[in-house]
Amino acid sequence: MVHIVLFEPQIPQNTGNVGRLCAVTRSRLHLIHPLGFRITDRQLKRAGMDYWHALDVHHHENWEAFQRSPARPQRLWLFTTKARRPFWDVRYEDGDGLLFGNEGAGCPAWLHTAVGEAWRVNIPHANPAMRSLNLSTAAGIACYEALRQVGGVA
Repeated sequence: MVHIVLFEPQIPQNTGNVGRLCAVTRSRLHLIHPLGFRITDRQLKRAGMDYWHALDVHHHENWEAFQRSPARPQRLWLFTTKARRPFWDVRYEDGDGLLFGNEGAGCPAWLHTAVGEAWRVNIPHANPAMRSLNLSTAAGIACYEALRQVGGVA
C-alpha cells in the first residue's frame, strides 16, 4: 500500500481528485488539517463523489497528530520543487508515504527540515519557467511510480 499525505490542502477539487486516485489504487489518504474547505463541500463530492465511500481516508488535526497516528507510514517522501533529487531516483517500499504541501505555499520550511533533505524529491519538468504541476496531477504521477516499483498495480 502507498500512503498519500496532503498537508493542509486548500482546493476541494484537488483533494477530491486525489481521493479518487487513492480509491482506485487502494492507497490510503491522509488529510492533515486545517483544510481550506469543509469536507462536505459540493466541489469535493463532485470530484470524487462516487468513489468517496471506497476511500481509506484518515483525518489528522495537525502535523503532530499525524506523527502520533498508528495509521501513518513509516517512511515519508516529501514532494517539493525545492528538492534536487528526482522522484524516479528513489527506491520506494510497500507502505511508503508520499507527502504533498498545499496548493498555495507547499510545505513550510519547518516541515522541510523535519523531513530532511535525504527524503525530499521533485518531479522534474522540461520547462523550468513553469513553477510546478497541479497537486492532483503530481500525486497521480508519484503514486503510480511508487506502485509500479512495489508491484501494487496489476
